[in-house]
Amino acid sequence: MDKYVLTFNDKCLINEIRNETKRNNLDNISRTQAYFEFFKKHPEINWAFLASMVSRNGGYNMCDLEGGIFRKIIHPRERKQLFLTYERANWLIFHDIFPQLLLYHHSTKINRPMFHLMPFLEISFFIQCEWENFWKYNDQIRLMYALIINEQNVIQKPIIEHPVYRSKVFRSWMFSIQDWLHFSSVVFPTCGGEIYGASVNEFRKLHKRIDLGKRLSSILFHRRLFPYFLEFSEKTPHTGSRHDYERYFKLKIIRETPFLRTTFPIIHHHRHEYLDWSKTKKISERYIKRIPKHIHPIHITDWYLAKRDELHLLSAAKIVLSGKD
Repeated sequence: MDKYVLTFNDKCLINEIRNETKRNNLDNISRTQAYFEFFKKHPEINWAFLASMVSRNGGYNMCDLEGGIFRKIIHPRERKQLFLTYERANWLIFHDIFPQLLLYHHSTKINRPMFHLMPFLEISFFIQCEWENFWKYNDQIRLMYALIINEQNVIQKPIIEHPVYRSKVFRSWMFSIQDWLHFSSVVFPTCGGEIYGASVNEFRKLHKRIDLGKRLSSILFHRRLFPYFLEFSEKTPHTGSRHDYERYFKLKIIRETPFLRTTFPIIHHHRHEYLDWSKTKKISERYIKRIPKHIHPIHITDWYLAKRDELHLLSAAKIVLSGKD
């Protein structure tokens, strides 16, 4: 970066990318839509569709916190902490990845790679190399896996290992029962009322989240299932409410899950000191290419309905879970 002198056009492009990223990084809904719109322009970038579907789940998790069930069983203090954690991670990933996507888009317009500008946008050297590799060889799966690795590393220290989040969220009583409350499950709905997805144990561990991302990608882009997920995304505007997909269920259910933009305020974020995670960590070729394995079934409609019923029973008991001893 020190050897390269930015031209006037470079500076204009960087400024344009920063402004467009900021405009789309408003909240979970704007991010989800931006990912999907990018995927429709560039379907060769599979990660963008994966990001839009995972981002939908981030919105569901946020809105769950103020829904009819969790509002009764989780203390307001813990709900607020969880929302801010989801929101911060959501924002930070978009802040890092969307400039990459816009730089790629610009490169396709001029038919010349512009990835040498990535350091000026505070993007890791690791993923810069992977974009350059993709431009040469068009290995779509490799780029998707590399982006999964990069984004999970981007949030590892600022979110997962941050002293505040670590003590108040990730080491709290609440995350010790995350499997029970299905916080770590990602669902991919269809307009036919079926649910597919996967979950992760030990969410704090980097390699577990990376493995989850790879497993989710194999579900999302499964040759038979992909058209159904794409249909859902095209037909179903994202609101943050689980009603977005529960309305497709064959058996009608009543579940109070609010809309994100009528529930939460806009949170204004700032990125603190930037450190390139890849300067202190080496990622092996084998790790990038490692194929995920599914241990549990990926069709989880029955599991989802059973989990929902469990939470309704807990809510009916009016038990408020709190971190206090």
